[in-house]
Amino acid sequence: MMVVVPNREVTMRAQALAHEITIDRVDLEALDKFLRSDRSPPNSMMLSELDGLLTGIAIGPELIRPSEWLPLIWGGKAPEFAGLDEANAILVSLMARYNEILREIADDALAPIFWTDRNDTVIAMDWAEGFLQAIKLRADAWEPLFTSKRDGKLLFPILSLCCDKNGASLLGLPPEAEDRIVEQAPEFIPNCVIGIAAYWRRKGPRQIAISPKHGSRPEPSRVTFKVGRNDPCPCGSGRKFKRCCGQTA
Repeated sequence: MMVVVPNREVTMRAQALAHEITIDRVDLEALDKFLRSDRSPPNSMMLSELDGLLTGIAIGPELIRPSEWLPLIWGGKAPEFAGLDEANAILVSLMARYNEILREIADDALAPIFWTDRNDTVIAMDWAEGFLQAIKLRADAWEPLFTSKRDGKLLFPILSLCCDKNGASLLGLPPEAEDRIVEQAPEFIPNCVIGIAAYWRRKGPRQIAISPKHGSRPEPSRVTFKVGRNDPCPCGSGRKFKRCCGQTA
């Protein structure tokens, strides 16, 4: 029997779990499967956008509690869980990924979750949109970075993949310059995020203290072609995925 877990109950659990979850309990496959299921609200984020949101929240200038950002994941509606065990498992995966992002940044080895299409082209637009949603939660607090002549450019690869409500560029650069940034954005984003985290670290105490560890830099995580059924198709046709490339996916 399906039960709906109210948002308030979900957020309370998440706040408690945030201090208990260990890094080795991340289950991205299960989380991705639930987000794409019919039991996830129609406007809920997909995995890549969610990862961008969590990254922006994790490294931002101010602590943002789960009660603020969980509703963004579900599009403002409560998801349907099969029971408390499934609800807890999803929350564990969310908070564990949040902690894992912090750990990767401390290791200077961030591996963001980007989509890839059938041609192995990396698609980072969803991730960037999620990161932008995190910025909007604390727009005033992010302002110093936007106005910084030296460090503000760290945002360029991320913002180049986003647009305003009218579809216009957020950067306002010459088309040739912006095209070059867009093309290289997936490659630049990990280092830029690490640089952004360092910028805020210089401004004040970190939200969560993590002991840095040495390690090699991994390649960005590349999820197989799994675009949301009602999302715009990544091919750029303007049609929904299920009515375009999704018909043969």
